[in-house]
Amino acid sequence: MRLVILILCLFIAQAADAQVGLPSVRVPLPGAGLPSLPRTDLPLESNLDAEFRGTDLRALRALQIRTLLRAHRDVIEADPHGNPIVRGEVLAVAPSAIALQAATAAGFLIVRESTFDALELRVVVLRVPSGTARSLTRLQALDPNGIYDFNHIYIESASIATDAVASPAPRADEGAGAAAVAPTARIGLIDNGVDPAHEVFSGLTLHQHGCSGRVVPHEHGTAVASLMVGRAPTFHGAAPGSELYAADVYCGLPTGGAADGVAEAFSWLVQEKVPVINVSLVGPPNRVLEGVVQRVIAGGHIVVAAVGNDGPAAPPLYPAAWPGVIGVTGVDARRRVLVEAEHGAQVKFAAPGAQMAAAKSPSGYTLVRGTSFAAPIVAGLLALNLPAPDKAAADRAIRALAQEAVDLGSPGPDPVYGFGLVGEALRRQPVLTTLRAD
Repeated sequence: MRLVILILCLFIAQAADAQVGLPSVRVPLPGAGLPSLPRTDLPLESNLDAEFRGTDLRALRALQIRTLLRAHRDVIEADPHGNPIVRGEVLAVAPSAIALQAATAAGFLIVRESTFDALELRVVVLRVPSGTARSLTRLQALDPNGIYDFNHIYIESASIATDAVASPAPRADEGAGAAAVAPTARIGLIDNGVDPAHEVFSGLTLHQHGCSGRVVPHEHGTAVASLMVGRAPTFHGAAPGSELYAADVYCGLPTGGAADGVAEAFSWLVQEKVPVINVSLVGPPNRVLEGVVQRVIAGGHIVVAAVGNDGPAAPPLYPAAWPGVIGVTGVDARRRVLVEAEHGAQVKFAAPGAQMAAAKSPSGYTLVRGTSFAAPIVAGLLALNLPAPDKAAADRAIRALAQEAVDLGSPGPDPVYGFGLVGEALRRQPVLTTLRAD
């Protein structure tokens, strides 16, 4: 229970700090200035597994959401199911002139309108006259054939950093070779901002999008990006040295991760013809965003997403659970699925998700845990076999990776490991020797 209490304390402490979206769950090691975890003769990851088995994981994410709502109740509220939404906003997909006229006559105001040429889609954001949920119901009644929904806020697939200590700078003569000759690709990322100053991105082509041209580095986005394209003397990602297109949908704003912003990020990546897109975010079903994702997939792009960490019995999270999306779960060094990982038909692949290093902003490395960090490995591997968006080629790349996967659990595809484990070699890197794991 100490872990749960520590997490609760961290949420309360971070609620007043208006960070990007929701704070990640982080467990400092002893000596990091906060209460330590119980010491036993088991590895730290085993301690975490034991704690998680006795924890209501869905309650932890619900606590994240309540913390966000309390800190930013002026701009964020909950939908009828408790999911965070932008206060007083609803989304409309390509509403007709007659529908918009009826909406404005009923008191709705047009806040902004976005035309996503790459997706051949128009999304209108409307300000409600009163009561967001009640207004959405009324809007749908005015236009029964229209597509409307809340402007849901998507959050990081809750993750745990098991080492908060920056590693020493690697020696220039260590670990080089294997990653240096790897083929490169073009990969997309929808997440927090990436820190371009970190050594793993040195010499790489990095395109950042969003935030009105500002770069807002964040630990989560930096870690995820490093696992896809990072390249350093003692560290490399799944597709080291590849060209990265990173869309920051948070930008340090409390309403970061809103559905319309995620839709705009997808549109940019489609416009740039990026074949594989990684999304380590989770949230509820949303009619507008689902339509966007389906258009992206139909255009020959592969969308990879973390399945989430609400536990094996939790309802599916999105975008991982939408048809055609490649949902990814995480496994530990013993090839066991993370106890917090979701199960279900949305799981297509498993990849390392614990006892693994990633870049730590602004420098050094950290051990990471969570399905957020398994998804970019799968995205990187798929991107190596898909140079450009193409539906038939995308299907072939997915089948090829499935054939390479190590079958775990029940024979054949299953709801725990999907087709099986890929990218296991990325766990064994020289940089791990510089990190404290217990």
